[in-house]
Amino acid sequence: MGNLVWHEYSRLVSISASVYAVWAGFFGLFYRKFFWDFVGGTLRDPGGMQAPPSAAVFVTIIVKAPIIQILTMILGLFMVALEFPLPQLKAFAIHRSLVLRIVLLLFQTFLSVLFYQGTNAAIWSLIAAICYARAQMLGETMEEAKENRGRAGGA
Repeated sequence: MGNLVWHEYSRLVSISASVYAVWAGFFGLFYRKFFWDFVGGTLRDPGGMQAPPSAAVFVTIIVKAPIIQILTMILGLFMVALEFPLPQLKAFAIHRSLVLRIVLLLFQTFLSVLFYQGTNAAIWSLIAAICYARAQMLGETMEEAKENRGRAGGA
């Protein structure tokens, strides 16, 4: 049997998580709910859980104006364009950077865990970031990235 190529595995997990994050952001636009409202919230009989006053900032940027959902969708689309990859991005060093992918996946995790529909995307984004970190620790590099290093526009 062969060795597991961590960056290929994490690339596939990252694509799945990013597509899920875009889909969750889309649904979060229509069904707005702050996921962590149960922490310190009040249970109302004809209304369900009401977020505590300390979560007013999150309620504002998730429920009243869907800023978090829109940022999650934008970041998810950028991650799909980076992972799939777009031909325009193949020539840049941004395509070769595993560290950038780890950072972007952690931002995606943070953004998507805040609203109710994005929790699964957050879990899988975190798994992809951990797998990319493992690939970085093992010193893996991408084959196509090795081929286009130093050649501008050759990808």
